Amino acid sequence: MAEIKSTLELAMERTKKITISEKEREEIKRKRIEKKVNGLSNRYIEGHLPFNEILREMERMDEKTQAKVREILLSQWIEALSLSDEDERLLKGIESLKHRSLDELKQTHYKLISQYQKEKDRLKEEAGTQWIETLRKNGIYGSAVEPNIEVNPLWRKEEGTLDQRYSKKLKELKEQLRNL
Repeated sequence: MAEIKSTLELAMERTKKITISEKEREEIKRKRIEKKVNGLSNRYIEGHLPFNEILREMERMDEKTQAKVREILLSQWIEALSLSDEDERLLKGIESLKHRSLDELKQTHYKLISQYQKEKDRLKEEAGTQWIETLRKNGIYGSAVEPNIEVNPLWRKEEGTLDQRYSKKLKELKEQLRNL
């Protein structure tokens, strides 16, 4: 009587002769490293992992891998910089990985955020005033009228223009950080 083989046994028989090339091994290793770095980076950004834990993880790696991890982290953290004022953690991490003080660039970043926020608040106030005036002309007024600025087409247009202008400045700052 014929022996019945499981699917696993059949798969194992077929894959006995298959070997992984050196190029494939390197690709698997690269993907594994990237996945680990992405996890470390995200946990650090979210505040769930202190920087010294990242350093400990890097110490366990060979020099070539450490350099690659440092490069990936720097790239991700620089790219994650935004026009919000929640970038302090990122800047500290970048500064630590670059092994140099970034005080001047940090001040430039803070000024950029401050200018952006002030201008955004001013534009929002202007759009709100115009929106209230438009509602008043249409017979909608009173102390209970609170216009939703976020849906105002004028505000959206102004906000888009403002974001574009400041995004260019932020991009220049990121380029400076990359080139240090």
